[in-house]
Amino acid sequence: MVISTEPAVPAMRTRRPPAPATRARRRTLRSILTGWSFILPNFLGFALLTLVPMVFGLALSFMDWSPWTDEPEWVGLENFERMFRNSTFWIALGNTVYYAVGHIPLTMAVALGLALLLNRSLAGLGFFRTAFFLPYVTSLVAVAVVWNMLFNPTSGPINQFLLALGVDDPPGWTSSTAWAMPAVIVASVWRDMGYYMVLFLAGLQTIPTELYEAAKVDGANAWQRFWNITLPGLRPTTFFVLIMCTVASFKIFDLIVVMTDGGPGRATIVLSQLIYLQGIQEGRFGFASAISLVLFVLVAGFTVLQFQLQRRREAR
Repeated sequence: MVISTEPAVPAMRTRRPPAPATRARRRTLRSILTGWSFILPNFLGFALLTLVPMVFGLALSFMDWSPWTDEPEWVGLENFERMFRNSTFWIALGNTVYYAVGHIPLTMAVALGLALLLNRSLAGLGFFRTAFFLPYVTSLVAVAVVWNMLFNPTSGPINQFLLALGVDDPPGWTSSTAWAMPAVIVASVWRDMGYYMVLFLAGLQTIPTELYEAAKVDGANAWQRFWNITLPGLRPTTFFVLIMCTVASFKIFDLIVVMTDGGPGRATIVLSQLIYLQGIQEGRFGFASAISLVLFVLVAGFTVLQFQLQRRREAR
């Protein structure tokens, strides 16, 4: 019997391929990590620059803190009680709602009208679209200064034109407590209409032209085509424009500050300007945070209401 002294060679193990379920989990995990790698930078920026300040502002609304105090002092609902007793707060709230009620429907109506007008074959179509969009990207300070010159009660072109038409006592516009807010609304509509016009144009171009051709064959006139085809086809775009315009209207600040600075008196002061005055100029950070919380609840409430109404329309 011969005994071998060579070491035994272990048998080669064949590596089994991963199971299909394991491969599917790996692909899913890889897709999730890829998606997170795209949204993580934006999410971190939102968390650091928006979410954290919002949470801090919410907590600060229940505190008393100013640049002259070392640490915030918990005061509970005292800031809100002081706010509800402040007459300027109620005036600013009324002016904010006044501006929103005037700005939102006018802007949407003018923007939709321009979109309908420029959604057809016209000579110089690109020029007109650019011209109507240009005010939105123009410097807001320049826009406000130009409109202040136009609304000048003594030498402005608008009042000169009204005098030529036979109006003996034209409005004082930005120098009048009754006409200052309408003047701001007109200037704001002129500035914003181009942006929302582009959104409506994009919505109009998604409506199939076959629907209009079939309606013409059935004898529908222009108004019937607009009411039964255009408006239903623009429903998602209209909802988006309504949300964006509502949020922008309640946050109005810069145009009013440059045109009227909240005056004359308190005729055009709005909540965002009051937050700036109380927080930055007066140093009442807690009081300003309480006002900003009310503004946030107001905007969120209107937004949620519009979402609920939109869901009911879609459910019909």
